[in-house]
Amino acid sequence: MRIPLSWLREYAQVPADATAEDVMADLVKVGLEEEDVHRPSDELSGPIVVGQVLSLVKEEASNGKTINWCQVRVVPEGAEQTLTGKGIDPSGVQGIVCGAHNFVEGDKVVVTLPGAVLPGNFKISPRKTYGHVSAGMIASSRELGIGEDHDGIMVLSTLGLDPELGTDVMELFGLNDQAAEINVTPDRGYCFSIRGVAREYALATGTEFVDPASKVTVAGAQAPGLDITLADEAPIYGVPGCDRFVTREVTGIDATAPTPRWMASRLQLAGVRSISLPVDISNYVMLELGQPLHFYDADKLSGGITVRRATAGEKLVTLDAKERELSVEDLLITDASGPIGIAGVMGGASTEVSDTTTRVLIEAAHFDAVSIARSRRRHKLPSEASKRFERGVDPRVAAVAAQRAVDLLVELAGGTETRNITDVQDLAPAAQVLLPEGFAQRLIGVDYSDAQITEALTGIGASVTRTAEGFAVQVPSWRPDLAIKEDLVEEVARIVGYDQIPATLPVAPPGRGLTRSQSQRRRVLQALADAGLTEVLCYPFVSTAQNNTFGTANAGTEVPSVALANPISKEFGFLRTSLLPQLLETARRNNGRGFRDLALYEGGLVFLPKEQMGSSVLPPLGAKPSDDVLANLFDGVPHQPWHVASVFTGHEAAAGVDFTPRAWDWADAIDAARTVADVLGAPLQVAQGSHQAFHPGRVAALSVNGTVIGYAGELHPQLLKDADLPARTCAMELDAEALMAAAPAVVVAQPLSTQPLATQDVALVVDQEVVAGDVLAALREGAGELLEDIALFDVYTGTGIPEGKKSLAFGLRFRAADRTLTADEASEARAAAVSLAAERFGATQR
Repeated sequence: MRIPLSWLREYAQVPADATAEDVMADLVKVGLEEEDVHRPSDELSGPIVVGQVLSLVKEEASNGKTINWCQVRVVPEGAEQTLTGKGIDPSGVQGIVCGAHNFVEGDKVVVTLPGAVLPGNFKISPRKTYGHVSAGMIASSRELGIGEDHDGIMVLSTLGLDPELGTDVMELFGLNDQAAEINVTPDRGYCFSIRGVAREYALATGTEFVDPASKVTVAGAQAPGLDITLADEAPIYGVPGCDRFVTREVTGIDATAPTPRWMASRLQLAGVRSISLPVDISNYVMLELGQPLHFYDADKLSGGITVRRATAGEKLVTLDAKERELSVEDLLITDASGPIGIAGVMGGASTEVSDTTTRVLIEAAHFDAVSIARSRRRHKLPSEASKRFERGVDPRVAAVAAQRAVDLLVELAGGTETRNITDVQDLAPAAQVLLPEGFAQRLIGVDYSDAQITEALTGIGASVTRTAEGFAVQVPSWRPDLAIKEDLVEEVARIVGYDQIPATLPVAPPGRGLTRSQSQRRRVLQALADAGLTEVLCYPFVSTAQNNTFGTANAGTEVPSVALANPISKEFGFLRTSLLPQLLETARRNNGRGFRDLALYEGGLVFLPKEQMGSSVLPPLGAKPSDDVLANLFDGVPHQPWHVASVFTGHEAAAGVDFTPRAWDWADAIDAARTVADVLGAPLQVAQGSHQAFHPGRVAALSVNGTVIGYAGELHPQLLKDADLPARTCAMELDAEALMAAAPAVVVAQPLSTQPLATQDVALVVDQEVVAGDVLAALREGAGELLEDIALFDVYTGTGIPEGKKSLAFGLRFRAADRTLTADEASEARAAAVSLAAERFGATQR
């Protein structure tokens, strides 16, 4: 909202020397946000005066264009030219070349003399053109930056002006005024008016406020006005779409009369374009009082007016000349011919006021904010009126605003007030809120006195009565946001001053820090980053097909999913049951942009619905739900475990001179899972598994205490082809929450032994079907406590190995805690390990 300071001064005591910055600094004290400062004088300066065309000679130039060689007087005849400078004639008569043709000798015009600067840093100086030295310029409204008209110069008589020659145009047009622009939050719609901002300025500065509504005397009715019917048969949320509708009539207006310069200047400084006198008056009253108005050409109306909801199939051509198909939720203004406007949003073209209009019907109504907001969004029709109705308009100022518009039409357009008045209303009584004794002090922590509370609430326009329980506050009609006692306390804190609230830093309770779960999550994410992977964050929205593919190991199984009520895309209308779909999409997008070597990971929630989805029992407002209601609500919330997943494509490093990097493979995916388990100190078992999204034979099942919690390996070739991902892309995902639950409370690091290490290798021949991990477990068990570590380092089939067999080579590390092992002790432990493997799997040494 832009606030011209000259306008604000009419209703608030703004010092004459106050700048827009000063005004915004005061308004910030009461919670309004500063946005910008607007000063026409910042782009417009120098000698710009009223001149009169003494002579005009038309000359045809060599380019075929006809120009006017003009002699223009810029000081009264006989008066001395006080302006000096290069190109300014002491006689007060300037020679000027002008290409416009909408003026004649004797017209008074705006003259920019040498030394003036126009918007866009356009400097005026004498220059030779079309065979003359033109010492100045006769200006149009666009060149001055005060209008859009560029078809001709400004002829002051057409604006109803006859100023003295030499008059400073900056003063004449109010161009020395300035505006403070503030940001109005949705709960303070009353500040979309000079009336509201003037009240706030008075509160901020402790000065007197004059309500512009109090300066309007509403006339009594002498005859019934137009027949008005409020017939909202389908109110939204049970609230009538319209609870007040005021109409006034003015006859004999001259719609072509010029808008006074003071009004046009104020409108422009307020950010509203001057269009025509009736439209400008409507906008002026709206900005002043906050009540949107609509003017109808009364001669184009058919019968009375009915306010109702649209019926299916109805259409309306709005003022922007577009035909709009109406919704049954749209609130309409209609007459006997049908819809003539979308209430509170935009009027219809059929009853538009035009230059031939002589009889105007003024509408000042109050509409439901929700209904207006929905219509505005539905039709994508933002307007100054809807902006105010959506945030709440004072329902009791409608008659005042209508009278103000009547007075201006009579004064400026030569109209006649008919006193045919209609005021149909069904307004709810003023809201009353009880502010309990001591509540404000307890909530804010400031010892407010009764006088401070009363003065603050009275200042915003409320009526305050002291009672035994506290304060009975009758909320002003322009503040629909004040509904509960906390709202009143906020007003007290705001008006008395936020700077009065002491700043007290809370003391952190001793012995607190990260929870076990938080600490574990941080360790997991940091460990993967330290291992060289890059963390990404993906949207949790997926398709049904993606959930069915990654959410279960078995193909053809439909996975229960949580559907989104308002998805950003119909394709991705469900919450994820796995992290991999969007992680793979991130890899695909990066791959398509040339980033081929990727190691990505993400930690996040997945959503696994239970038998109950949601709850049919909703708790009431303003009261704590019972334990049964809360239990029912929580039963309907899907299980949301924290998963960790990673994806590997390309190579582990970039290629270089004499260096060929290793390609990522299934082992890297498994290593990522082991990294997570190691940092948690949790037991993770890795065994061959199967999953529909992974390559058969190149996938490992990840288990904790016999329960599968994830998979790692190479993704299925067909899936990679369909997803446009590189072949041999690998991935891992596990339920990190289950892994964290299995981890010990404290991970104790093992001390480093100073005893020497004894290493021995063994190669065992087993059947092809035997899992290498099972053989490794048998060797570990058989070797006993002297075995420190064991690892598989080779799998071989071929020459020397019987058909249907394979050779598994393991490296064994032995160490004693208290002595140096002998070769015999190490060999004995190795032999025990081989013996157990032979017993369980028929393994023979190679």
